[in-house]
Amino acid sequence: MPPDDARLEDARAWIARAELDLRAADLELGTPEAGLWGDVAFHAQQAAEKALKAFLALHDEPFRKTHSIEEIGRACTAIDPGLGELVDAAAPLTEFAWKFRYPGDVSDPTREEAGRAVAVARKLVLAVKGLLAAA
Repeated sequence: MPPDDARLEDARAWIARAELDLRAADLELGTPEAGLWGDVAFHAQQAAEKALKAFLALHDEPFRKTHSIEEIGRACTAIDPGLGELVDAAAPLTEFAWKFRYPGDVSDPTREEAGRAVAVARKLVLAVKGLLAAA
Protein backbone atom coordinates (compact mmCIF):
# COMPACT_ATOMS: atom_id res chain seq x y z
CA MET A 1 0.00 0.00 0.00
CA PRO A 2 1.50 3.37 -0.96
CA PRO A 3 2.16 5.82 1.86
CA ASP A 4 -0.27 8.65 2.38
CA ASP A 5 0.80 12.20 1.54
CA ALA A 6 1.46 13.20 5.15
CA ARG A 7 3.79 10.25 5.80
CA LEU A 8 5.62 10.85 2.54
CA GLU A 9 6.02 14.54 3.37
CA ASP A 10 7.35 13.69 6.83
CA ALA A 11 9.82 11.22 5.35
CA ARG A 12 10.97 13.79 2.80
CA ALA A 13 11.51 16.33 5.57
CA TRP A 14 13.74 13.86 7.45
CA ILE A 15 15.76 13.07 4.31
CA ALA A 16 16.14 16.79 3.55
CA ARG A 17 17.65 17.27 7.01
CA ALA A 18 19.96 14.30 6.41
CA GLU A 19 21.13 15.93 3.19
CA LEU A 20 21.81 19.18 5.05
CA ASP A 21 24.04 17.27 7.45
CA LEU A 22 25.91 15.78 4.50
CA ARG A 23 26.35 19.25 3.00
CA ALA A 24 27.71 20.58 6.30
CA ALA A 25 30.09 17.61 6.52
CA ASP A 26 31.28 18.19 2.95
CA LEU A 27 31.91 21.87 3.61
CA GLU A 28 33.87 21.18 6.77
CA LEU A 29 35.76 18.32 5.13
CA GLY A 30 36.88 20.74 2.43
CA THR A 31 38.59 23.08 4.86
CA PRO A 32 42.15 22.81 6.14
CA GLU A 33 40.98 23.15 9.76
CA ALA A 34 42.01 19.95 11.55
CA GLY A 35 39.75 20.77 14.50
CA LEU A 36 36.64 20.27 12.40
CA TRP A 37 37.02 16.52 11.77
CA GLY A 38 34.97 15.72 14.88
CA ASP A 39 32.20 17.94 13.57
CA VAL A 40 32.37 16.14 10.22
CA ALA A 41 31.96 12.79 11.98
CA PHE A 42 29.04 14.21 13.98
CA HIS A 43 27.27 15.35 10.80
CA ALA A 44 27.86 11.93 9.24
CA GLN A 45 26.18 10.27 12.22
CA GLN A 46 23.31 12.73 12.09
CA ALA A 47 22.78 12.16 8.36
CA ALA A 48 22.63 8.38 8.83
CA GLU A 49 20.29 8.68 11.81
CA LYS A 50 17.91 11.03 10.00
CA ALA A 51 17.88 8.86 6.87
CA LEU A 52 16.79 5.86 8.92
CA LYS A 53 14.15 7.94 10.67
CA ALA A 54 12.93 9.04 7.23
CA PHE A 55 12.48 5.40 6.30
CA LEU A 56 10.55 4.69 9.50
CA ALA A 57 8.39 7.78 8.97
CA LEU A 58 7.59 6.58 5.46
CA HIS A 59 6.33 3.30 6.90
CA ASP A 60 4.49 4.97 9.79
CA GLU A 61 6.74 3.13 12.23
CA PRO A 62 7.17 5.03 15.52
CA PHE A 63 10.63 5.53 16.98
CA ARG A 64 11.89 6.97 20.21
CA LYS A 65 14.39 9.79 20.60
CA THR A 66 17.71 8.03 20.28
CA HIS A 67 20.96 8.42 18.39
CA SER A 68 21.50 4.66 18.18
CA ILE A 69 21.83 3.77 14.53
CA GLU A 70 21.81 0.11 15.50
CA GLU A 71 18.45 0.45 17.29
CA ILE A 72 16.83 2.54 14.57
CA GLY A 73 18.40 0.33 11.94
CA ARG A 74 16.92 -2.84 13.47
CA ALA A 75 13.47 -1.31 13.10
CA CYS A 76 14.25 -0.47 9.47
CA THR A 77 15.61 -3.92 8.60
CA ALA A 78 12.50 -5.49 10.12
CA ILE A 79 10.61 -3.69 7.35
CA ASP A 80 13.24 -4.07 4.60
CA PRO A 81 16.02 -6.60 5.24
CA GLY A 82 17.77 -5.26 2.14
CA LEU A 83 18.97 -2.32 4.27
CA GLY A 84 20.91 -4.66 6.57
CA GLU A 85 24.35 -4.25 5.05
CA LEU A 86 24.08 -0.45 5.02
CA VAL A 87 22.80 -0.38 8.59
CA ASP A 88 25.63 -2.63 9.74
CA ALA A 89 28.17 -0.36 8.06
CA ALA A 90 26.60 2.74 9.63
CA ALA A 91 26.11 1.36 13.17
CA PRO A 92 29.64 2.38 14.32
CA LEU A 93 28.75 6.00 13.53
CA THR A 94 26.49 6.06 16.61
CA GLU A 95 29.30 7.11 18.93
CA PHE A 96 29.98 10.17 16.77
CA ALA A 97 26.73 11.66 18.11
CA TRP A 98 28.58 12.40 21.36
CA LYS A 99 32.22 11.25 21.20
CA PHE A 100 33.75 14.43 19.80
CA ARG A 101 31.14 16.88 21.05
CA TYR A 102 32.41 17.33 24.60
CA PRO A 103 35.80 17.96 26.18
CA GLY A 104 37.67 15.00 27.56
CA ASP A 105 40.38 12.50 26.85
CA VAL A 106 39.21 11.73 23.32
CA SER A 107 41.28 12.78 20.36
CA ASP A 108 39.56 14.00 17.23
CA PRO A 109 39.29 11.64 14.28
CA THR A 110 41.65 12.09 11.36
CA ARG A 111 40.45 13.68 8.15
CA GLU A 112 40.46 10.21 6.58
CA GLU A 113 38.33 8.72 9.37
CA ALA A 114 35.87 11.58 9.07
CA GLY A 115 35.78 11.16 5.30
CA ARG A 116 35.02 7.44 5.63
CA ALA A 117 32.18 8.25 8.04
CA VAL A 118 30.68 10.64 5.50
CA ALA A 119 30.98 8.05 2.73
CA VAL A 120 29.10 5.47 4.81
CA ALA A 121 26.39 7.98 5.71
CA ARG A 122 26.06 9.12 2.10
CA LYS A 123 25.44 5.55 0.89
CA LEU A 124 22.70 5.12 3.47
CA VAL A 125 21.08 8.49 2.67
CA LEU A 126 21.11 7.72 -1.06
CA ALA A 127 19.60 4.29 -0.52
CA VAL A 128 16.78 5.63 1.63
CA LYS A 129 16.23 8.53 -0.77
CA GLY A 130 15.82 5.97 -3.54
CA LEU A 131 13.26 4.05 -1.50
CA LEU A 132 11.35 7.29 -0.89
CA ALA A 133 11.38 8.07 -4.60
CA ALA A 134 9.98 4.63 -5.34
CA ALA A 135 7.14 5.27 -2.91
